[in-house]
Amino acid sequence: MRKREHGFFEHYEELIGTWTRRLRSRHRAEDFAHDAFVRVLETEQENVKQPRAYLHQTTRNIAVDHFRREERRAQLEVGIAGDGDESKDDPESYMHAVQLADSIEKALAELPVNCRQVFVWQKLEGLSQAEIAERLGLSRNMVERYMIRTIRHLRERLDLSAT
Repeated sequence: MRKREHGFFEHYEELIGTWTRRLRSRHRAEDFAHDAFVRVLETEQENVKQPRAYLHQTTRNIAVDHFRREERRAQLEVGIAGDGDESKDDPESYMHAVQLADSIEKALAELPVNCRQVFVWQKLEGLSQAEIAERLGLSRNMVERYMIRTIRHLRERLDLSAT
């Protein structure tokens, strides 16, 4: 272990304590802290001047991303299940939604990985183009191009008039 990494690990218990109180779940705090430490190990640590602040901010970002994904998934589940009680009892509508989701998944599999990743992060997880660009190490313009390519492909494959 490099000496700089040790500076991060000395804040582990504090990080867990703080995020356990905020999230009211030690298990979730440990999960988010683990993800934060993975990011620390993947970054240039010598550029980090304040390891404690960096860890807390990274954990906060991970928590925000997690809750955005959960919210988007809940919205998608409601969308697939339908808005009213009548759609819950309509197996035809439900099957149509399942088939559409399957078709989208197959069409996405035909695209390069960056196109798929941009689509999933923006449409399903609710990340902004700036956040996606930062994660992938790309320009916002490139992220937009990937999204346009993906939307065009989905329209062609699924014969959609609008997305």
